[in-house]
Amino acid sequence: MGLTRVWSVALVGVDGVPVEIEADIGGGKPRTQIVGLPDAALNEAKDRVRAATRNSGLLWPDQAITLALSPAALPKGGSGYDLALAVAVQIADNPAECRPLSDTVFIGELALDGRLRAVRGVLPCLMAARRSGITRAVVPRSVLPEAALVRDMAVLGADQLTEVLRWIRGAEDTLHHPTESAPRPAPAVPDLSDVVGQQEGKWALEVAAAGGHNLLFIGPPGAGKSMLARRLPGILPDLTPEQALEVTAVHSIVGGLSTDNPLITVPPFIAPHHTTSVAALTGGGVGLAKPGAMSKAHRGILFLDEVCEFAADRLECLRTALEEGEVRLARRDGIVRYPAACQVVMATNPCPCAPIKDRDCMCTAVARRRYLTRLSGPLLDRVDLQIRIPAITAMAPHEDTPETSATVAARVRAARARATHRWRENGWHTNAEVPGPALRREFPPPPEAMVMLDRALATGALTARGADRCIRVAWTLADLAEAPTPIADHIAAALHFRDRLTLQPTPSRPTHPKSRARFG
Repeated sequence: MGLTRVWSVALVGVDGVPVEIEADIGGGKPRTQIVGLPDAALNEAKDRVRAATRNSGLLWPDQAITLALSPAALPKGGSGYDLALAVAVQIADNPAECRPLSDTVFIGELALDGRLRAVRGVLPCLMAARRSGITRAVVPRSVLPEAALVRDMAVLGADQLTEVLRWIRGAEDTLHHPTESAPRPAPAVPDLSDVVGQQEGKWALEVAAAGGHNLLFIGPPGAGKSMLARRLPGILPDLTPEQALEVTAVHSIVGGLSTDNPLITVPPFIAPHHTTSVAALTGGGVGLAKPGAMSKAHRGILFLDEVCEFAADRLECLRTALEEGEVRLARRDGIVRYPAACQVVMATNPCPCAPIKDRDCMCTAVARRRYLTRLSGPLLDRVDLQIRIPAITAMAPHEDTPETSATVAARVRAARARATHRWRENGWHTNAEVPGPALRREFPPPPEAMVMLDRALATGALTARGADRCIRVAWTLADLAEAPTPIADHIAAALHFRDRLTLQPTPSRPTHPKSRARFG
C-alpha cells in the first residue's frame, strides 16, 4: 500500500488548470475521503468510483483512502475526475508493472458498471494540459473526435474502466485511437436572393459582414428585418483554424457539440427570445458561472429580434461586452472570463402598435418614447449601422437578377482580405476590432475626409467613440470599393448609418440612395 499521483484538469471558464490527484491508502479505519475543495458532485465521486470499480471485477481497498486534489485552494467540481480517481486508487493499491503516467491526463465520468461517460469541456481541458507540457490523454471514446482536435497530443479513448487499467499495466491494444472523420457539412442558410427589394438593407448587411459591425434594423412588421438578419451567416467567411478552436471550446463547455464532427467552422448564429434572463444572455450559474448566449455567439452573430421588447437591464448588460469582446462573471467560487466577440444584430418595430404606414400610428408620444428608450444612448453609440427598413409596397422583383448570397459573400471575403492584410502586424481580422488610437495614429483618413467628423463632434451629434466607429465603417466602405483609403463620401455614408433620426419615423424624410451606387 502506498502513495501515487495522476493528472486531471479543472475547468475555470474557458481556461483549464492541471490538477494533480494523489491517492494514499492505509492508516485508519476503512473510509474514503476527498480533500481539495470538492463540490457536491465531486464529493459524490467516491461512491461512484467505488461502485464502478467493484462492478468491473476489481478489488476496492478495505482501508482508509485519502484522495487529495492539488492545487488545494482551487474550487473543483463536476464528474470529470472519476476516471483519474479510480486510476489513482488502483495504482496506489498495486503499483507493480505500471507504465509511467507523468505525462498523461485522465478525464471522464464513470457509470456504476464501469462504463466511461462523456463530460463537457474536454477540448479546453486538453488544450490547457497541452500548454502545461502534458502530451497524452485518456478520455471516453464518445468524445475522442473532440479530443483529437488538440494538436501535438496523443489521445486515446476507452469504453470501460478495465480497458484503461489493462493499458496502464502494459497492454497496447486495449484503447482506441482517433480516426479521420468526414468534414462537417455546412448548415443550410437562407439565400439573400429571397428578399424582395430592401436594397439599402441588403447593402447594410454587406457592410456589416465585411467589417464585423453591429447592426440595427428599424421598421414595421413584415418589412423583412428578421429575414435579412437570418441571411447574414450566408455571406460571412468561414472561421480561421484558430477561431474555430475558440468557438468549439466554448460550445464544448455548453455541451452542444456533435459527436462525429465536433469542430465548428462557420460563425454561429444565436437568437435568444426577448423573455431571456440576464444570466442566460451573459452567463450565470452557481459556483462558477457558465457561458451565456453572448459567449455562444463568439465569432458569430447574436440576433436580438424585437429588441425593444427586451427588458432594459438585459440590453444594458451588453454594453461592456460589445466594447471589450468578453464577459467577466463573479460568482461564489471565483471570477471567470468568457469570450464574447460577437456581432450584434438587432431588429425592432418603431412603436408598440407598429402600423405599416407611419401616419397610421395610434401611439401617444409618451408610449413611443417609453418603447424606444429601452435602446439607451450608450447602447446605440456602440451600434455602427442603424437602418430604417420601409414597408414593402410591391411584390414584383425590384431587380432583374437578384444577387445571391454567394455573390455578396465573394465581395465580403475580398474586403476582409484587404482589412486582414492592412492589420496583419497587429493580428486584427476585421475593421471593427481595431482600437481607436491605432485608427487615428497608423491609418488616419485624409484631412478632408475628417472635416465632417469634426463638425459632428463640435455640434454634439457624435461622441468620441462614435467618431472612432465612423472611421471603422469608412474603412470598410473603402475596402468594399477597393479604395486605398477612405474619402469624404465614405465618411458621409458612415455618418448616415449612425443617424439617430432613424429611430423617429418621418415619412417626409428623403430616402438615401443606394450606397453601393455612390461608393463603388
